Amino acid sequence: MSQPDVCPIPSAPLSAPPIRVPSTPAHGSTAPASEPAATQIELRITGMTCASCVRRVERALASHPAVQSASVNFATERATVRFDAAVATPSALIQLVRDAGYDATIAHTEASTEAPAAPEALQPELGPEPEALEAQQRKRDLLASVAASVPLLILGMSHGVIAWSDGPVGRALQLVLASFVVFGPGRQFFRRAWIAAKQATSDMNTLVALGTGAAYLYSAVAVLIPSAFPHAQHGQLPHVYFEAAGAIISFVLLGKWLEGRAKQGLTDAVRRLIALAPKTARRIQGDIEEEIPVERLAPGDQVRVRPGEVVASDGIVVEGQSALDESMLTGESQPVDKAVGDRVFGGTTNQAGAITVRIERTGKDTALARIVRAVEQAQGSKAPIARLADRVSSVFVPVVLAIASLSFAIWFAIDPTSVGFAVAMERFVAVLVIACPCALGLATPAAVSVGIGRGAEVGLLFKGGAVIEEMSRIDTVLFDKTGTLTEGRPQLTDVVALDDEPQLLTWLASAERPSEHPVARAIVEGAVDRGARLLPVDGFQNVPGRGIVATVEGRRIHVGTAAWLEQEGVDSSFLEGEADRLARLGKTPSFIAVDGVVAGVIAVADRPRLDTLESLNALRASGLKVAMVTGDRRSTAQALASELGIDEVFAEVTPEGKADVVAATQSTGRRVAMVGDGINDAPALATANVGVAMGSGSDIAIAAGDVALVKGGLNALLRAFTLARQTLRTIRQNLFWAFVYNVAGIPLAAGALVPLMGWQLSPVIASAAMSLSSVSVLANSLRLRRFLR
Repeated sequence: MSQPDVCPIPSAPLSAPPIRVPSTPAHGSTAPASEPAATQIELRITGMTCASCVRRVERALASHPAVQSASVNFATERATVRFDAAVATPSALIQLVRDAGYDATIAHTEASTEAPAAPEALQPELGPEPEALEAQQRKRDLLASVAASVPLLILGMSHGVIAWSDGPVGRALQLVLASFVVFGPGRQFFRRAWIAAKQATSDMNTLVALGTGAAYLYSAVAVLIPSAFPHAQHGQLPHVYFEAAGAIISFVLLGKWLEGRAKQGLTDAVRRLIALAPKTARRIQGDIEEEIPVERLAPGDQVRVRPGEVVASDGIVVEGQSALDESMLTGESQPVDKAVGDRVFGGTTNQAGAITVRIERTGKDTALARIVRAVEQAQGSKAPIARLADRVSSVFVPVVLAIASLSFAIWFAIDPTSVGFAVAMERFVAVLVIACPCALGLATPAAVSVGIGRGAEVGLLFKGGAVIEEMSRIDTVLFDKTGTLTEGRPQLTDVVALDDEPQLLTWLASAERPSEHPVARAIVEGAVDRGARLLPVDGFQNVPGRGIVATVEGRRIHVGTAAWLEQEGVDSSFLEGEADRLARLGKTPSFIAVDGVVAGVIAVADRPRLDTLESLNALRASGLKVAMVTGDRRSTAQALASELGIDEVFAEVTPEGKADVVAATQSTGRRVAMVGDGINDAPALATANVGVAMGSGSDIAIAAGDVALVKGGLNALLRAFTLARQTLRTIRQNLFWAFVYNVAGIPLAAGALVPLMGWQLSPVIASAAMSLSSVSVLANSLRLRRFLR
């Protein structure tokens, strides 16, 4: 294999790249650092029906001078607002939403410096009460509307089959049934349309209200004042469209009911995570064991976890051993063995023996609470691609109103008779009804919510829709070495013995055992794994930076560098060639001498993770360029790069220099993802287009990253890229079909194809198509839940 190019950091300092604040991406501007510390609040918004509503709520919130940013997610019905709490209150923000014609309640509040909320703190906003009440109301409205619309359709479309249906009794009955539908279940559309009109704007409710209102008013006049129409004096009664008004409202309500059912699936991932947290814990105080609510636990408490029970909170095992199911955190199906000193996490399930855990983190500081909060914040964010739908929706309704009016004018001009008027009215109503920005408004947030939720279930934490979109466009991946490509700890890799290797390993392991140095521990562990015995040691001495000396079974054992052994009178020259070979492979050699005579050489190295080579090959096969950025020596970095097939290496780089490497790579036109696990990687993670933090890494690295691989393995990285690409593909599919639906549906409803092909669309069919368009977008998004299944 050819040697990789080792690229040192450029000697000339590059201009400092903009460091992105490690927070959840949000729609709208982020307050500069000079502004007062912001408070972030999440509001649950009710009453939104389309993307136009989203823009109206965002504008209402942004109108307050204390608001720094406001982002509203149509799919999850959440508004995320950052504001100066010294100037505004949550009540003031809620009033702004109400003044805009909607309702709002506080879902969650946190200061910008606080950690994510605890699952129990999040429970109220995800509780079933508000959603259940809304679902019940939607169901009641739908059933009432259908109950009246079915006989209305039978009467209106019987065309004389029912003898009395076209007479005064039948027409009066239709008026009564239609009035019940329009002023009962349908009143919500007129109320919201009026609110929008008072604010000199329009939305989906405007289209539905105008369409059904026009059909109803025209028909009501035809029944109550038939003399107002031509030919009525000759006994020819004008046609009525009560069935269209009733069917339109019923189909729109059906679509909203189906939307509500589908939207519940968007937050299933968060709900399942919250459900993992137990309600109680068995706290031990002396000889007393008591069952207490989890929220009463405090750091330092000890709790007992029996087989089959769920760990109450994050902590350390202080007694017992078991195997725990951590799939909720890592996506790994295999149980993880736990013994004294091992860390356990709240929400994981104890599958074997009883253990006692000393609680270290509670409430909002637990891993489960952080995951819940991260997923919620990410689902509430917007992808940049959503701005296209926002821009379209802002002009959509006025354009549709213009097209509907033009269609009416043209058809009535073609035939200015009563029959022509009826046809023109039908075209007018059909255009208003079929053109709805619902599907456009749902296209992006629905896919983002499902994608992020599914990612959390398989151990991938995305910090927002913008991250998903950006990650799908990455073409270059820079890897930190230690702890990312490698295990992050030394291992005994080579043993070259001049005589009896098992005996030499026994002396070696015994001599190194008293040392607390990580390399010494690696040597002992590796020697024992190879069959070494641990014997008593006398006269142990550690010489910093050189080696150790000890007596084992009466033998004087030296382990260290060649220069130090030479000072001790040991000639190691005939093993220098072997040591040089090991050093060229990126390993650290040490010589072993027994009673003043060199007996062998060993090597220690930080070995690649078991999945590193496979993961890198898969990334390269998917079209990504990979490179390594490390603070390690060039020789060590080059050796590992050769082993892993990495062609480009940036070695001996400082933490700040890593960020410069990222910026320099970006300046060549590449879109860069940086993968790291340590505190020293945080600047580079924040500078990259997408920062990917290993889940096993430091809290600072995870905070600076945009994506966290909770499982910790590099195989999860390819899954993250795949899920991001599939999510963006789903968004594009949603937007495509939403646009196609409107582009094809509006001309058809307006009657533009009647002269050419005779194709036309009745208001009843148009309302059914409009409802199904939103449901189809949600159904397509929910397909992402099958990722990795």
